Amino acid sequence: MSQYLQTAQQEFDQVFEHFAKDLKNLRTNRASAGLVEDLRVQAYDSNMDLKSVASITTPDARTIQIEPWDKNLVKEIEKAIMGSGLGVNPKIAGTVIHINLPPMTEENRKELVKVIGQKAEQTRIGIRNIREDTRSKVMQEEKAKVISEDERFSLLEQLDKSVAKENERIQALADEKEKDVMSI
Repeated sequence: MSQYLQTAQQEFDQVFEHFAKDLKNLRTNRASAGLVEDLRVQAYDSNMDLKSVASITTPDARTIQIEPWDKNLVKEIEKAIMGSGLGVNPKIAGTVIHINLPPMTEENRKELVKVIGQKAEQTRIGIRNIREDTRSKVMQEEKAKVISEDERFSLLEQLDKSVAKENERIQALADEKEKDVMSI
């Protein structure tokens, strides 16, 4: 495999991982630790991920339970949750924080499906941009007589196949998330 295709594949993987992380942070009908684990909490004079300072569990389908390892961080975690834009109010019971997720309405679900579609399209745009950068590098190599015309055709064909595979991965993940969101 050419160095161009290897580099492009690594960039494709990075874009896809970012997309997967974005989708993981979207709320579905069930409580998920992924909804809050990447929230930034002010702890020990720095910003840390919530998963780095507390255990996060889901005792039932509508509740997220957060238990900080350092009991002094309860207020900071509460502040991070309130400022997260999740639209939930944490309840503190001693040193344990509970987040009860209200049931999603049909309107909320449809909005989330739109957001998923937008994120998928942004990811496809990222993939296309990487493809165009790689195509231009291959064309420059051919103009500089580093590779032959046949090699260029072969590389561009392999690149297009890789892009098609990535688009299928993106669509499959988006469809799976939409199914999760729309299930009651």
